[in-house]
Amino acid sequence: MTGTSSRPPLRRPGSAVPTRRRRRARRRTTPDRAKLAIVALALLATGTGGTWLGLERAGGRVPALADAERPELAAPAAPAAPAGDAGGTGTAGEPGTVSRTGTAGEPPEAAGPITLAFAGDIHAEGPSGAALAAGLPSVRDLLSQADLTVVNLEAAVTERGTPAPKQFVFRAPASTFGALREAGVDVVSMANNHGLDYGVEGVTDALAASRAAGLPVVGLGEDEDEAYAPHVAVVRGHRVAVLGATQVLDSSLAQAWTAGPDSPGMASAKRVERLLDEVRAAREVAHTVVVYLHWGQERDACPLPRQEELAEALAEAGADVVVGTHAHVLLGGGVLGGTYVDYGLGNFVFSGSRRPEAARSGVLVLTVTGDEVTGAAWEPAEVRSGVPVLLEGEQARRAREDKDSRRGCTGLAALEGQDDADADADADADAAPADEASDQG
Repeated sequence: MTGTSSRPPLRRPGSAVPTRRRRRARRRTTPDRAKLAIVALALLATGTGGTWLGLERAGGRVPALADAERPELAAPAAPAAPAGDAGGTGTAGEPGTVSRTGTAGEPPEAAGPITLAFAGDIHAEGPSGAALAAGLPSVRDLLSQADLTVVNLEAAVTERGTPAPKQFVFRAPASTFGALREAGVDVVSMANNHGLDYGVEGVTDALAASRAAGLPVVGLGEDEDEAYAPHVAVVRGHRVAVLGATQVLDSSLAQAWTAGPDSPGMASAKRVERLLDEVRAAREVAHTVVVYLHWGQERDACPLPRQEELAEALAEAGADVVVGTHAHVLLGGGVLGGTYVDYGLGNFVFSGSRRPEAARSGVLVLTVTGDEVTGAAWEPAEVRSGVPVLLEGEQARRAREDKDSRRGCTGLAALEGQDDADADADADADAAPADEASDQG
């Protein structure tokens, strides 16, 4: 995705993760999975795009791959992507041609590095809704700079249903998807403890709205195959699979909200083996596998044991990036073996809390080269009246130090070269004109 920004270009380290080369997870082959590999090869060879391939399997359906600057939801009714240089061979609204030179289960080498951006919890309550409707001008340029941007929408997108019996329920209009797309977002996870606040009938409405806007949703589906299935995007020949799942569900609602073989709902991370199967399947056809989770304990800045256990299992299954939200505070991020993990991205577009901790926000920008995360940058922000405002100068420096300090209770390692990158970014911010820095308060 491209965008025009008045901010200096993001600085990212060029050094690789200080561990072994990213492993490829091995898994047992079943007849269905062998069929999946064959169909995936045919799909890649023919360049099929813009539709879902209706192959039923234990791990869900296989998405066709769209080679476009702004990857669109795989549905025939979705509007064409805007034209742009994505490095593919197709034109806007047409499938690109994907060459296949590797063996089954091994994607060909990706051409050059790409950037992935991740931001935290979003809802449409109060001033946050107004900011969304305006296209999030305070962060639009930053979100648009990344090749692929993923966020968590913590609201039911429906005008129907009745509120769930819980303290807080959130609803967002269908126009939210179009607003997020205009703001530079490419994929939305709706697997969280508010995605069905107005009942499971909201699944159909949310998916219809996302298709109309051309913005893919993960973690939600008309059945479990669709809910657990990844969205696979192609950026300049680099295939990225994004999955969404939630580890947080109200006990009284968990069964009703979890997608089943013939029932709508969301992907539950409590069904660990099902989620791991999806990651293993995605590993076979993608250069980079991303899992966006809803997890953790509200207001707790350290990960729970169950978060650490799930992160380890996902890493072993082949996930390259594992990020998440829910605590409404920032948690630490870093390297787990060959996987980049961030336990908590905090609030992003979120109203209703006056606690200073809840206002700490930002965007995680990862550089991925081949199948390795080779750079990480934290672009700090502060939520003011429900809207994220990017920080500059000394405020940004302190915010980065705070985010880095939260790694201490995670057991994660710093990405090699990260300290140097943060220092460079802070130097750039400090060099900005005084009146520009003061605009951020």
